[in-house]
Amino acid sequence: MTTRLRTAHTADLAPAQLRAVRALLHDAFDGDLSDDDWDHTLGGVHALVDDEHGLAAHGAVVMRRVRYGGRWLRTGYVEGVAVRRDVRRTGLGGRVMDALEGIVARAYAFGALSASDEGARLYEARGWRAWDGRVLALGPDGVVRLPEEEGSTYLWAAPAGADDELVFDWRDGDVL
Repeated sequence: MTTRLRTAHTADLAPAQLRAVRALLHDAFDGDLSDDDWDHTLGGVHALVDDEHGLAAHGAVVMRRVRYGGRWLRTGYVEGVAVRRDVRRTGLGGRVMDALEGIVARAYAFGALSASDEGARLYEARGWRAWDGRVLALGPDGVVRLPEEEGSTYLWAAPAGADDELVFDWRDGDVL
């Protein structure tokens, strides 16, 4: 199987390419992809792997502001990592993450993501670590705790000296 990895900002993807990404995510998440989830995937840099059958894998990194260690930092937040069903477990997820981690390393203070149980294995094998402190968000009514995100929020290359909480910027839908 011949594959090609490329990166592109959302603005550089044609409508047909964006439809292919959304279809891949819809399938990979068993139809559980809301309009807000889709919106969270846009506006950053996408890593896309194509093969002879079309889009085989995708991931994106978008900017989030996160208060970590008492400072608000530019954080590369990983979204929409998915591999087409027929090519799972062939290394394409790793190739996507290689590209995204390179972007995070060059453009952000650290990386963050919210992992599914299935995805957590990939991230842990790559050095991402589960955050064991509190997870919060600065919402319209102030800071709110997100206990459902605790244990599934992962960090990569985070600076030392943090306290026991992460405070994410607010967004509609699932905050993380």
